[in-house]
Amino acid sequence: MNLIGENIHIISRAISEAVKARDAGVIQELAKAQTASGADYLDLNMGPARQNPGEVAAWLVNTVQEVTDLPLSIDTMNPVAMEAALEVAKKRPIINSASGKAESKELMMPLAITYNAEIILSVITDAGCPPDVDSRVEAIMDTFSYATELGIKPDDIRIDPIILPISADQKQCREALEFVKILPDLLPGVKSVIGLSNVSNGTPGPLRGILNRTYLTMMERDGLYSAIADVLDPELMEMNRGGLQEIKHLICRVVDGEQVSLRGLSEKEQDYVKTARVLHGDALYSHAWLES
Repeated sequence: MNLIGENIHIISRAISEAVKARDAGVIQELAKAQTASGADYLDLNMGPARQNPGEVAAWLVNTVQEVTDLPLSIDTMNPVAMEAALEVAKKRPIINSASGKAESKELMMPLAITYNAEIILSVITDAGCPPDVDSRVEAIMDTFSYATELGIKPDDIRIDPIILPISADQKQCREALEFVKILPDLLPGVKSVIGLSNVSNGTPGPLRGILNRTYLTMMERDGLYSAIADVLDPELMEMNRGGLQEIKHLICRVVDGEQVSLRGLSEKEQDYVKTARVLHGDALYSHAWLES
């Protein structure tokens, strides 16, 4: 699966302070580490970039490009920052992201044409995030039509169903899985992408990894093309390279509706089965789901 490294994120205090101080060291070390781990792209998440957006964006892109040849995913809602980043990107980048919001249609989508970039389109509209599969479909069809009318090619589009935290709305995990599964029939030629770590947002830190890895396996089974993920998680990368096949098989058996017995499984295998049950909606989520 195509993986976009998520670790250069302005929400991180270390990254935020490094950007403010124009200190390249922390950022470049993360860029090198993610490159070495096997990322296909690096996501540069600048958030809203309210102060000096153009200068900050250009500095960040150039700083990362000094130490890696990987293409970049530029993640900001600020069109000024986005354009400044696209102007200095050496390899064909991804615009992360546009949406069905009126402002995004007007200011963000045209940049994909101007700078020959791929683009992520989310299901979000001015009304917010659609709550179920049908409303996600309705939203993305409108946004996709607008994008293609601008001249963006379907094979340059990645569709993001928006992953919500399981701790906030458990049923949304199934809704997003179903959306990804039907997307190839819905919009032939487009690719799918998710912000993987969103699913574990709000859960205890030590438990986030197993949620992310399990959900990625479930998404992969349903045809997911790419994910913005923690590529510094060795076990996630091992699974993505084809390792841990027995565990992945157990997860898929749960998704297929099989009542997998925990008897005879190792503790690690049991934990993955329990996690798959929670993500699939077969067991209620709580912070103590592995203890049940």
